[in-house]
Amino acid sequence: MTAVVNRASGTVPASPAAALVCRNCGANYPLGPQHACFECFGPLEIGYDAARLASVTRAGIEAGPNSIWRYSGLLPAGQDPSTRVDSGTGMTPLIRADELGARLGFTAPLWVKDDSANPTHSFKDRVVSVAITAARELGFTRIACASTGNLANSVAAHAARIGMDSIVFIPSDLESAKVTQTAVYGGTLVAVEGSYDDVNRLCSELSETDEFERTAFVNVNVRPYYAEGSKTLGFEVAEQLGWRLPQQVVAPMASGSLLTKVNKAFKEMVSIGLVEASDYRVYGAQSAGCSPIATAFVNGTDTVVPVKPTGIAKSLNIGNPADGPYALDAVRSTGGAMAFVDDEQIRAGIQLLAETTGVFAETAGGVTTAVLQKLVESGQLDTSRETVIYNTGDGLKTIDAVSDRVSPTAVIPPTVKGMRAAGLL
Repeated sequence: MTAVVNRASGTVPASPAAALVCRNCGANYPLGPQHACFECFGPLEIGYDAARLASVTRAGIEAGPNSIWRYSGLLPAGQDPSTRVDSGTGMTPLIRADELGARLGFTAPLWVKDDSANPTHSFKDRVVSVAITAARELGFTRIACASTGNLANSVAAHAARIGMDSIVFIPSDLESAKVTQTAVYGGTLVAVEGSYDDVNRLCSELSETDEFERTAFVNVNVRPYYAEGSKTLGFEVAEQLGWRLPQQVVAPMASGSLLTKVNKAFKEMVSIGLVEASDYRVYGAQSAGCSPIATAFVNGTDTVVPVKPTGIAKSLNIGNPADGPYALDAVRSTGGAMAFVDDEQIRAGIQLLAETTGVFAETAGGVTTAVLQKLVESGQLDTSRETVIYNTGDGLKTIDAVSDRVSPTAVIPPTVKGMRAAGLL
């Protein structure tokens, strides 16, 4: 991905991406559709040209579009606007959560970064926008993914937007709302009898077949590009806070990638002078039904032991999380912590967030809110430090989680007498 000439706009900047770098052994590879190291089989991520990153300025970002592409100088694809797959993703609300903070005893500001405001109502629009843009630049003609729901929604929607074929693989027991939201876009939707880990394994095998040679699996063969989209959640929070880092962030964990990329974003912003260096802590949240990363943290080990997922937080149900060890490193190196919560706590977390902020979160948001409360109560999270929690999806996607816990306050006849009889006057 080098500098290209666009007839409409002239020369566009070269991508700051320089190579694919193994996160285990440090081996370098040319940019392309590769996700695993040939030397040690470790995962690859994007390595950047430091000089190109350093050329990015606050003014340049602020002059950019009101979407994730304002950060194109810090991303591995999309420097040419004509190649971007842009549905307006990003610049989602950062909501001051004073009532939630008061209930939990915060003396410092508490914020909710609400990514349910994205086009398909989850943070996955960020990673998909970057992944499909990279896939087009690499010459792929079809887009695919393995998904626990939100990614399926986003891939199908983005493919439909640009007229690209898509094939999406999901576990057959996924929430019905997420199945419908994926199917409505008209792409191929395949329900697999098994867990997400079974689905992901199948997609990894398919990506190596001749029939799928020109298919970009966003979270397999173009995963290094895909994962970089999550950095924009870190970039945006810092910009929305007036170009400074929060002191604490709490993020939900499935594979663990989102948490590691927010941490990477903060580090990159400091290294190129977009924000001043400051002490911040990263915290991770999981469901008790699928908590291999948080369990490793609580047990003080470096080994993330795969589990068979259960529980209502299906969007976080990745039993063998690829980024687990790196999430542990990010949390430990910043002095943060991890915790997990059960289904009842998740449901209560959804309600607590809704009642105090007006944000109706899916089950992953309930996990994050409940873990925030648990970390406060255990003294692991400091309520005197400014904190941001990430809500990654819309509650309408997982409405069954709380539908039996809420109901009308009263059912009355259309009369004032009825109001009085119900004790509402």
